[in-house]
Amino acid sequence: MRLSHGLHLAYCTNIHRGESWAQTFDSLQRHTLAVRDRVSPGKSYAIGLRLGADAARELSDPSTLKAFRHWLDREQCYVFTINGFPYGRFHGGRVKEQVYAPDWTAPERLEYTNLLFDLLGQIVPQGVEGSVSTVPVTFKGFDRSAAQIAGARAQLWHCVEHIERVSRATGRMLHLGLEPEPLCHLETTEETAEFFCQLREDRPGDDRLDAHLGVNYDCCHLGVEFEEAPAALARLRDHRIRLSKIHLSNALCVVPTAEARAALAEFAEGVYFHQVVARTADGRLRRFKDLDLALEAAAAQAPSPDEEWRIHFHIPLHSAPTPQFGNTAGHLLGVLDAVAAAPQMCSHFEMETYTWEVMPEELKSGDVVDQLVREYEWTCAQWAARGIKPLDV
Repeated sequence: MRLSHGLHLAYCTNIHRGESWAQTFDSLQRHTLAVRDRVSPGKSYAIGLRLGADAARELSDPSTLKAFRHWLDREQCYVFTINGFPYGRFHGGRVKEQVYAPDWTAPERLEYTNLLFDLLGQIVPQGVEGSVSTVPVTFKGFDRSAAQIAGARAQLWHCVEHIERVSRATGRMLHLGLEPEPLCHLETTEETAEFFCQLREDRPGDDRLDAHLGVNYDCCHLGVEFEEAPAALARLRDHRIRLSKIHLSNALCVVPTAEARAALAEFAEGVYFHQVVARTADGRLRRFKDLDLALEAAAAQAPSPDEEWRIHFHIPLHSAPTPQFGNTAGHLLGVLDAVAAAPQMCSHFEMETYTWEVMPEELKSGDVVDQLVREYEWTCAQWAARGIKPLDV
């Protein structure tokens, strides 16, 4: 939906299954329109589109793309952002580290991302910026060499060149957002700032980087890293890094008592990574690649009683804390406060709780449409409390 101050809000359709274009489009018709009818009837409705590589190739067929554009017009919908993070299958089986592959060291990642911008340039409305989010270069567990990371930077520069060409040809401002995530090459805002410095050193004075490459700021990811929103946002601003998009997302937070760890076992599922960052009272951090590994380590040696765990498991934005489980909503609210004070910092906002299929039943609110509607209600109420409201268009 369109918000005041030129902001755009959508939910990310990566919550739905769909690797082919037919499957993706079916989800849009069955789920996305049902959500629209409950949260924004009769108004212009924004879609945060997830396109895997297969769906993107199929949508690039001229007749298929023309039909989709007509559907968007007919349904009063528009696409302003594409999730280009997962290249292949994202639901229904083990994903884990494969969500980062191919990474930015591989030519397939560049080809796929360029195609997404070719599509976005043709469907984003005139006067609306278009964004694509992508993997944070690579996963640290892939153990890429310095030469491979330099090659990834070169590929990102090639992508910037492509985005600039598409932007110029279409008259749309388009940009790519690298999405920092725990245990990835870009994990913290400090690592992200250092990487952008390296990119600038590769091509001194080329200001196309500032225009077309930035960060997709995921509130869950940076909350899990124990970053404070004001400091994290200030670091990106001070290093002239564009906020391409902000993911409104929420993570689990616990004191890992024996009882809490027993309850956490339900979240240790086999599809997605659920990285854990543990912090003691003196600020020391320990990182675990996945929740089951953190639980195994804690079974062997009980955590310190002053330790706090933050877990990369996206839970609904409206989830209330329980006696056992807290959340990182404080980080998310800090981001909303910062945006309300300076709305020009970012215009793209996407609610991203993709874990619907693996989420414990007690966290669900009816079916997936009910869940998404509740997230809109929570988010719009938080925006309204900060003076930002949906436009009546």
